[in-house]
Amino acid sequence: MTGKILILDDEESIRFTLSRFLRAAGHTVVTVSSCGDALAKISEEGFDVVFADIILEDGTGIDILREIKARGLACPVIMITGDPGIETVTDAIHLGAFDYIPKPVKQEALLNATRLALSYKAANDEKERYRSNLEAIFRSVREAILSVNNASVLIEFNEAASEMCGFSQADIGNPVSLLPRTSDDRFETILAEALTSGQPREVDRVECRAVNGVRKVVSARIYPLLNTQGQSTGVVMMLRDDTHVSNLEMKLREYGQFHRIIGKSEPMQKVYALIKTLASVQTTALITGESGTGKELVAEALHMAGDLSDKPLVKVNCSALPESLLESELFGHVKGAFTGAIKDSEGRFQKANGGTIFFDEIGDLSPMVQLKLLRVLEEREFERVGSSATVKANVRVIAATNKNLLEQVSQGTLREDLYYRLKVVEIKLPPLRARTEDIPLLVDHFCERFNAKFKKNIKSVSSDVFQAFLKYSWPGNVRELEHTMEHAFVLCNKSVITYDDLPADFMKLAGVRRSRPEAQNDDEGAVLAALNTTDWNKAKAARLLGIDRVTLYRKIKRYGLVREPLDMKL
Repeated sequence: MTGKILILDDEESIRFTLSRFLRAAGHTVVTVSSCGDALAKISEEGFDVVFADIILEDGTGIDILREIKARGLACPVIMITGDPGIETVTDAIHLGAFDYIPKPVKQEALLNATRLALSYKAANDEKERYRSNLEAIFRSVREAILSVNNASVLIEFNEAASEMCGFSQADIGNPVSLLPRTSDDRFETILAEALTSGQPREVDRVECRAVNGVRKVVSARIYPLLNTQGQSTGVVMMLRDDTHVSNLEMKLREYGQFHRIIGKSEPMQKVYALIKTLASVQTTALITGESGTGKELVAEALHMAGDLSDKPLVKVNCSALPESLLESELFGHVKGAFTGAIKDSEGRFQKANGGTIFFDEIGDLSPMVQLKLLRVLEEREFERVGSSATVKANVRVIAATNKNLLEQVSQGTLREDLYYRLKVVEIKLPPLRARTEDIPLLVDHFCERFNAKFKKNIKSVSSDVFQAFLKYSWPGNVRELEHTMEHAFVLCNKSVITYDDLPADFMKLAGVRRSRPEAQNDDEGAVLAALNTTDWNKAKAARLLGIDRVTLYRKIKRYGLVREPLDMKL
C-alpha cells in the first residue's frame, strides 16, 4: 500500500533521509521545513500521512496537528520527536496524533509506522464512505426515520422526521416526546412494545395530527437495532405520510360511489355530474330508466346533495295506491270530506313542505290527479279534499318512470302539458348491460352488505360466475343482480360463490356453461378483465377470480399483462 506523504522538519538531513526511505518503498513524498509551508501545502494538496517534528523554528508540530483536526482532514499525523518524554507524547496523543517516532529515525520504524497509518486511513476512508452513503440515504428517504435507544432517548433523525415531528438538534439526547398525536397514543404504544420485546412492530393508516396541527394519515414501522452480539440496543422507527394516498383513495371511493349509487363507468359519471348540477336548483326533474336501475336512489341523491338535505323527502309510489285514495294521500282532506274521514288529515305535499316530494311510476296517475298535480307545478298551490281553502306548496317535485311517457301522451293516457312540466330536466339512467364495468363494484358492495346481514364471510364470486355476470344482459338491472347475490348468499357455505349457489332461473336465462375444473381461471381475458374492473387492485381481482394473490401474480407474469396508464378524472 502506497500513499502521498508530507514530511515537516526543519533539519534538512532528516527530511532527506525520511524522503529517501519512503520513496524507496514506493511512496510519493513532499518535504517542507516550516509550519507556514506545511499549512500552504496542506491547503493545496491532499495527503495520506503527515510526519511532523514537534519543535520547529516558527511553531510546533502540535500546531499543525491542531490545524489538521480543525479542518476535519482524515490524514493520520505521526509526530517526530528528539525528546520522547511522557508529557510530550501524552499531549500529542491526546490531541489526536496517530503515533510518534523518536529521533534518530530508523528505517524499519518509519516504514512500519507508515504502513499502519495508511491501513488506518484506508479503513477510516471506507468507514467514512459508508457513513456518507448512509447519511445520503438517510436524508433522501421520504419517510421520517428516527432512532431511539432502550431508554426511549432520541439518538438521530432525518430531515423528513424534522418536518413531520418537529424535531430539532436540541431534542437529541432527550426522551422522545414529539411523535404525531393520535387519540389513543398509538405510536407511543408500539414504540414501547418494540423496546420491551425487541420485536418489529407496525401499524397502518392511523389518523393523527402532526406538531403543526395538520391532520395526517400516518403508517409506522419499528425495527430493533442489534449490536454485534445480537442484543437489542434500541429501535429505528419509520413514519410514512400516507395522507395523499388516503385522500386519493377517498376520492376514488367517491369516484365509484355517489351517495348510495354504485358505479364508476362513464355513463354513471355523467349521471353524477348532472345530479351535482341540479342538486341545489329548485326545478322539477324527471328520472327515466328501466326497472331496477336505481331511480329512487337518484331521487335521494338529488335531495341529499342539495340545499334541502335537512328538509323532508316524501316518497309516493303512484302504482301502489288505489286511485280512490291517491288524491287524499297527496293533498290531504278535511273531516267529513268522504265516508271514513273522521278527522282532518295532512297530505304528502304538506308533509314535504320545504323539502322534496318524489313520485315513483308517475305514468300511473289518473287523469284527475294529473290535472291537480299540474296545478301544483304551475301555481304552487292546492286544496285539500273537501275544502276550498288554498294551501301553498313549497315543495320540489321529482318524478320517475320506466315507461315511455311520450307514447302515453300520444295514447292520451298522460297529459301533454304535465309531461313537459315534469320533464324540465331529464336524468336518463343506463341499464346495467350498458355499464358492465360497474358489476365488480356492485358485487363487492352486495358482498359487504349481505355478509353483515347474514353474518357470513364470503369474499366474492368465482371466476366462472364473474364471467357469467359480465356476459348476462340483466333485464332486471341492478335489482336483479342484488336478488341473485342475496339468493347466493343464503345458499353459499364457502368463501366464494359458485354456480351451485346461483338461482336456477338465472343459470337458464344466462345460458352459461360450467368450465372444466382444470381450465378455470386460465383465461387471459378473464384475468385482464378482473384487473381492469378493479383498477388493478390485485387483492380484489384475485377474489373475483376465486384464486389467491400468488396465483394471480403468476398469471400476470405468464401472460405478460401490463397496466395501461390511468388518466383519472377526479
